[in-house]
Amino acid sequence: MLCIRLLTFFGVFLSAIPQATGQAFVDRIDPPFWWINMPDESLQIVVHGDGIAALDVAIDHPGITLQKLVAGDSPNYRFVYLSVGQDAKPGTLELKWTDPEAAGGTLGTTSFELLGRKTQELQGYNGSDAICLITPDRFSNGNPNNDAVEDLLEAPDRSDDHGRHGGDLAGISQHLDYLDDMGYTAIWLNPLLENNQPQWSYHGYATTDYYRVDPRFGTNEEYRALAEAARSKGLKVIMDMIMNHCGSEHPWMDDLPTKDWINNGGTFSPTTHRRTTLRDPYATASDLAGFTDGWFVKEMPDLNQRQPLLADYLIQNTIWWIEYLGLSGIRMDTYPYSDANFMTQWTCAIRAAYPHLNICGEEWSLNPAVLAYWQEGQNNRDGYTSCLPGLLDFPLHHAFMQCMNGEETWHSDWVRLYEMLGNDFLYPDPFNHIVFPDNHDMSRVHTQLGDDARKTRLAMVFFATTRGIPQFYYGTEILMSNTGDDSHGNIRSDFPGGWSGDEINGFTGSGLSQESLEFQAFTRRLLNWRQSASAVHHGSLTHYVPEGECYVYFRQDDSATVMVILNQGDAPEKLNLARFDEVLNGRRTFKEVLSGTEPAALGNQLTVPASAAWILEVR
Repeated sequence: MLCIRLLTFFGVFLSAIPQATGQAFVDRIDPPFWWINMPDESLQIVVHGDGIAALDVAIDHPGITLQKLVAGDSPNYRFVYLSVGQDAKPGTLELKWTDPEAAGGTLGTTSFELLGRKTQELQGYNGSDAICLITPDRFSNGNPNNDAVEDLLEAPDRSDDHGRHGGDLAGISQHLDYLDDMGYTAIWLNPLLENNQPQWSYHGYATTDYYRVDPRFGTNEEYRALAEAARSKGLKVIMDMIMNHCGSEHPWMDDLPTKDWINNGGTFSPTTHRRTTLRDPYATASDLAGFTDGWFVKEMPDLNQRQPLLADYLIQNTIWWIEYLGLSGIRMDTYPYSDANFMTQWTCAIRAAYPHLNICGEEWSLNPAVLAYWQEGQNNRDGYTSCLPGLLDFPLHHAFMQCMNGEETWHSDWVRLYEMLGNDFLYPDPFNHIVFPDNHDMSRVHTQLGDDARKTRLAMVFFATTRGIPQFYYGTEILMSNTGDDSHGNIRSDFPGGWSGDEINGFTGSGLSQESLEFQAFTRRLLNWRQSASAVHHGSLTHYVPEGECYVYFRQDDSATVMVILNQGDAPEKLNLARFDEVLNGRRTFKEVLSGTEPAALGNQLTVPASAAWILEVR
């Protein structure tokens, strides 16, 4: 089994890694190549081969210095640390292998390519963006020929909600015009790296090769071409990454580089999921380890980022993908489950190398104090510091859903949302959080709101206009739902029209219900308006204590004032505009941006229709 899996693991890189000459003991090199003039001159090359840990290596290349050679516990790994100086030139670097225990010359050489670095000004995502989150396997099957790959364990089965359905990079590339037309300015793609797992491999969160796109999605080159094509249309690319765990079928599991590469001695022990232990002043060391070192599931071995060789590997892998793809951002999965000190090391290293790149961490807690702990600039009592710019705002999402689905609470249905935003004093920078009505790990927003398009419209307007950076899940624009089945496979269902023979086509509108068509048109107007709404991008937020069924807030900058009114009631509601004159300053002329109408105030009174989601430009 080991031999078969290692041959599969290493053989896939025959076209990407220059092969060694004069020897056959090197199976694989990570990374497959590197660049000159990188932000950090240090380079870790991980070489795998039979007995290679016992060998020495010599290098004679202008601008390249051998810093150190490190062997792990396995006899089959050699960690080669180089310094790539500013005077290094593109070309082929030769690693010359020698046996220190034997007389004689070079046993063989391994070629490693140093490429010229493209000068590119990476622009991170920010408040001006609207992000579309896409699960690649479920969006569009642009190339049916890669649905099944002989050397990979899981074959396609579209009838299985938890199986592979065939969506791929080609499908996303073919529909960039659709995403652009909808008004999105960035795409966040769930993980695309190889997941050679026997089942549930479609989601991408059990990596079995950190330098290879899963062939059922396409190739590394296709990923890079997609990123370039997206940028040409003004769409930024955000990569989903996982530092906490790998897949159980990763070849590491058959030949661990070091004994401490995987937590709990490489044996499954589930995490407690008790994230509060990280900052609990009364927590025991065993409870802390139970959370951080426990495995998510048996199929996802928990990586030990305290192991310095692995820490270097993970940081360098991130830098490689940023440089290779020209990324605008990273979404880091299961952020608090990794070692906290490593996450500081990782975020600070990435931000130092790419200051304009943005990063979002997934901390699924409903407590804003827990999120605030991780954000850059937070003054934590325990002294912990971070370079993480922002997080996924689960507390705000939950508060919104409570307002929409819960019973009336003290004064207004909107109080929970109002008070949650009032907790923003906890955050160093709440405007850099990603806000969202749903994502790939929860029921779709339309389902959460009882398949009521009026409520879903309120959600879209709120998350598009409140503080932060909005993210919407693919298919929300056509009211995709998972009512009756909240399994992840069903939540991540196929976008209609992404497969040949689909009777309904969300891309063209063919076969969609009238309600879905109208909601798609509404979403298109909303997101395209947002592209030029500077007050919503970076302007201040001012909100008023909710009264009755209405919640009123303002976004404003030096050039514009936007008044947002959300009425979740079943009847019209009359607002006294004099109450808002701290912002309005007596202005009473408005234009509703989505309908183009101009709601008329009768003196100080403005009547807001039932279930209205108004975005008013104040004149």
